[in-house]
Amino acid sequence: MLAIIAPGQGSQTPGMLTAWVADPALEKLLAQWSSDIDLDLVRLGTTADADEIKDTANAQPLIVATSLLAAHALGIKNFAVTSGHSVGELA
Repeated sequence: MLAIIAPGQGSQTPGMLTAWVADPALEKLLAQWSSDIDLDLVRLGTTADADEIKDTANAQPLIVATSLLAAHALGIKNFAVTSGHSVGELA
């Protein structure tokens, strides 16, 4: 049985997506999500400073995107249980 647990607000750190966007497929996916929600998740996850990603309007979409990106990168399609803290419940 596979369980997925996603973090909540406060887990974001500057540069948290830098390693992820080194993979062109993951960067493309993140860029598409950015376009879908009109928020530059690539920039927020790579070059934005701590104050900018502390803002709830930026932090929550960034954290959800990071959780979904991790699941996608790991090829997780079927899981039995999900859990999360705060906004992580939505991921």
